[in-house]
Amino acid sequence: MLVAVSFSSVFGGCIPCIFYSRSSSTLRTVGYSFFAAIFNVGWAATQVSHMSMINCITLNSTSRVALASCRNAFNMVANLSLYAVALLVFSISKAKSHVDIEHQYRMIAYISIFIGCCFVVVFLVGTKEPSLKVAVHGNRHARISWSYWFKKVLYYQVALAYVLTRLIINVSQAFLAYYVINDLHMAQSATALVPAIIYVFSFIISLTLQEVVWTGQRLKLYYSAGGILWMFCGAVILILPTSMSAFMYVVSFVIGVANALMVVTGVSMQTVLVGRDLNGCAFVCGSLSFLDKILCGLALYFLESFQSNTALHISKYNPLDATYISVTRYGLGLVPAVCAFLGVAVTMSMDLHAPYAKYLTESLLE
Repeated sequence: MLVAVSFSSVFGGCIPCIFYSRSSSTLRTVGYSFFAAIFNVGWAATQVSHMSMINCITLNSTSRVALASCRNAFNMVANLSLYAVALLVFSISKAKSHVDIEHQYRMIAYISIFIGCCFVVVFLVGTKEPSLKVAVHGNRHARISWSYWFKKVLYYQVALAYVLTRLIINVSQAFLAYYVINDLHMAQSATALVPAIIYVFSFIISLTLQEVVWTGQRLKLYYSAGGILWMFCGAVILILPTSMSAFMYVVSFVIGVANALMVVTGVSMQTVLVGRDLNGCAFVCGSLSFLDKILCGLALYFLESFQSNTALHISKYNPLDATYISVTRYGLGLVPAVCAFLGVAVTMSMDLHAPYAKYLTESLLE
C-alpha cells in the first residue's frame, strides 16, 4: 500500500505545489523527497519479508537457492513487463508536446501500479503460511539478539558480498542508458534493447540455476564466475570505441549472465548464514538491505555529482577530445569491475557449509 500510494504520488505531480497553489523548487524537492522516502519504507518492508520467506519455507540448501533463482527470474519478468507496458502506451498514445510525454509516463506508472496491486492480492489470498518438513530446534517464537549475528565472521563476509553485488547491479543500471547514448552514440532504441537483452539472459540463467545441486563450494564457484564475467565486461566498457558500439549487444548478454549468477548466489549466501536460525532471518535480510541502500545511494550521489562538475568544467574550459573518458564509463565499467573483484575476493575467503544439499525430489512444504 505504501509503495502504491507513494509511487502514484511521485508520478502524479508535485502534491505540495497543488496544495499551496504555487510552484517552487523547494516545494518540489520536499514533495518528491517525502513520497520517495515513503516508497523506500514500503519497498524495504516488502523486500525483507519476501526474502525472509525463502528461509522459512525450507531448510534444504538446494531448495533455498531454487527459490532465490525463481525470485530473481520473476524479477526479470517484471522488468520486461514494464517494457511491454511502455511499448503499449507509446504505440497507443502519440506524444506531440512535453505535456503529452508526461501523460505517457504517468500512464505507464499507473498501469504498473495496478498490475502490481493485482499480484499482491493474488499473493495474499493464494499463499498459505508454510510449515517446515524439518523440525527446527528451540522455541520457534523466541527472538534472536542482534549481537548474535555481529559475533559471526560469516555475517560480515556475506554482508560485503551482498552489498558489493547490489552496487554492481544498481550502479550499472543507473549509468547504462547514458553510456549507450552519450558515449557510444547508439540509436534511442538501444536504451530499451540493451537492458532487455540483460533481463532476458538473466531470466534464462536464473531458471537454469534451479537445476543445480547446491553446496557451499558451488555457491562460491558460481559467484566467482559471475564476478569474473563482470570484470571482463567492465574492461570492455572502458575501452569500447564508438565505432564498435554494436559489440555492446554482446556485452549486454554477458552482463545478464553475470548478474544472474551473482544475485542468485549472493542472496543464497544469506540463507546459508541463517541456517536454522529462522527467527533472525528478517534481521539478516533487513540489515543487509539497509547497508545496500545506504552505500548505493552514496555511490550514485558521488558519481553523479562528479559527472555534473566534470561536464560543466569541460563545456566551459576544455573541448571534448577523443581521449576523454567520461564518468559514465567509469560508473558502468570501472566501479562494477572493482566491486566484482572485491566480491570474489571476499567470497573465496568464506567458510560456507550448506547442509541438506540434495535434489528437489520432494515438495518444499508439508
